[in-house]
Amino acid sequence: MSLPHAILTALLEKPSSGLELTRRFDKSIGYFWSATHQQIYRELGRLEADGHIRALPSEQPARGQKKSYEVLPAGRAELARWTAASQDPKPHRDVMLLRLRAAAVVGTAGIEADLRRHLDLHRLQLAEYQEIEKRDFPPGRDAPQDRLRHLVLRAGIDLETFWTQWLTHALEEFAELPGSEPA
Repeated sequence: MSLPHAILTALLEKPSSGLELTRRFDKSIGYFWSATHQQIYRELGRLEADGHIRALPSEQPARGQKKSYEVLPAGRAELARWTAASQDPKPHRDVMLLRLRAAAVVGTAGIEADLRRHLDLHRLQLAEYQEIEKRDFPPGRDAPQDRLRHLVLRAGIDLETFWTQWLTHALEEFAELPGSEPA
């Protein structure tokens, strides 16, 4: 249910075409709510049919021309309703944690190398988030919208920090297991 709300948020920030939305998802919202190009276009059609968005008038014939969309009052009201509604947190699902649990009964072959690979990936993501923070949130940038966007980014930074610390600890544990591979 959240993809239409992610799209409404992005369109309220800036009216965009489907392609522009896809690119913006890849650079911002996609860090915490991913969607494929096809999902975004399908949802744009639903939002338009529901009267939440409309295609902006084009100066040229629409054939072959990309459509840009804007949010209508009904879309803004829906986003405000959804934002104000209470929602319970979703249970966390992580395949690596399940694989570690399985390794306890079938053996650890391949897990340590994948833990190292995951650590490298989380370190790269953490560095990317820290670079975004440095670039987009300098000291003194404290408008309410900026503070809320920064809060979302801080969640990403804190999660990546957690994962790098946890994976480092997991690899230390692996080093102490009998028959473990040398580090």
